[in-house]
Amino acid sequence: MKTFDELYAELLRKTSYGDEDSGTVRLLAEGVHAIGKKVVEEAAEVWMAAEHEGHDSTAEEIAQLLYHLQVMMIATNVSLDDVYRRL
Repeated sequence: MKTFDELYAELLRKTSYGDEDSGTVRLLAEGVHAIGKKVVEEAAEVWMAAEHEGHDSTAEEIAQLLYHLQVMMIATNVSLDDVYRRL
């Protein structure tokens, strides 16, 4: 189990050395448009899981949405501090 901050730090580390086998690195290479499509897809899946699939599926979909949001943060150079200042 990891926290939101730990996941962000892990993703930054993975992307800093550009491992071509990393799905995160590949997604970042596809750009903001591709990442945005994943964010929208995952947000819809959160909604559908919450409506129809129950607690565990909802938690899984939220985790995937948070991951894709963090990939978008990295792609757009938005830090955790940038986000936390606006919460």
